[in-house]
Amino acid sequence: MRLWQVVVLLVLGLATGLAPARAQVQLKLAHAAPESDLQQTLSLFIQQEVEARSKGEISVYIFPQGQLGNDGQMIEGAETGVIDIIISGLNNFTRLVPEAAGFELPFIFPNREAAYRVLDGAIGDSLAEKFAPFGLKVLGYPENGYRNITNNRGPIRRPEDLKGLQMRVNNAVPLNQMFTLFGAHTQQIPVTELYAALDAGLVDAQDHPLGIVLSYHFNEVQKYLTLTQHAYSPLALVMNRKSFDALKPEDQTMLETVIHAAIDRQRQMSKAQEEEGLSLLAQKGMVINRDVDVAAFQKAVRPVWDSFLKTSGGADLVHQILNASQ
Repeated sequence: MRLWQVVVLLVLGLATGLAPARAQVQLKLAHAAPESDLQQTLSLFIQQEVEARSKGEISVYIFPQGQLGNDGQMIEGAETGVIDIIISGLNNFTRLVPEAAGFELPFIFPNREAAYRVLDGAIGDSLAEKFAPFGLKVLGYPENGYRNITNNRGPIRRPEDLKGLQMRVNNAVPLNQMFTLFGAHTQQIPVTELYAALDAGLVDAQDHPLGIVLSYHFNEVQKYLTLTQHAYSPLALVMNRKSFDALKPEDQTMLETVIHAAIDRQRQMSKAQEEEGLSLLAQKGMVINRDVDVAAFQKAVRPVWDSFLKTSGGADLVHQILNASQ
């Protein structure tokens, strides 16, 4: 057993010791975001509704801010059953399900509503089935939001403005390829370590949705925010399959109902908070740039699309997403 797993078991043991005696089922829910993030708001809603609807027979314990490990470690914990439920970026599951990378192809979703139609429909269901061999059940796709670029050099108006930037990227292959294509020097850093990396100057640029920029206080170590909205980033709310199957059938239905309502609520909050977040970041001193040549970006990323289309099933997935987005 790995050291981090031992630590997780000790932490969970302490939490379980605090469980009320009446709770017959105790579920551990983990995510990497700070408690100020909507992922925590989503988690609290699930906790309250599940405990209320089960009349206290099911307790949900929340472990935010990477308390049970970074995204990769949490996913492994969900696979093994050390953690019951996790919330993580869909891109973080590409090690298990490579097709998940297609959902972060630059500019593939023209708007949120198109993304919702894809994720909540047959395509999202088909993707969820690919998690089953790893002992995981996808319960839904909350929203992380549209990704934007922050940096300390200046506004990003065209692809060439990224040339030479030390760019933190996530593990989505298409986004890695995009920034490399534009001349940025990329490296992967866990989001929980990103503030320190920006502060130390190890990287001087990154891309995340506005909610993450706010909740991780990246505005304290980044001067410029450019609203490129180059990729829609879904989250995945995933449960250990054995933990789900161990629930009574009526509790399984209740949990899925609660999570469906929680995701709808979280998405609406995400949209509502976007302009408010921009105003707040501006008040905190960030320079907001809305002057983006989107057409130039869309044209320049074509080689990234071509590369994904050549992967196994890539062309079929892109075709399905584009059709469902209409």
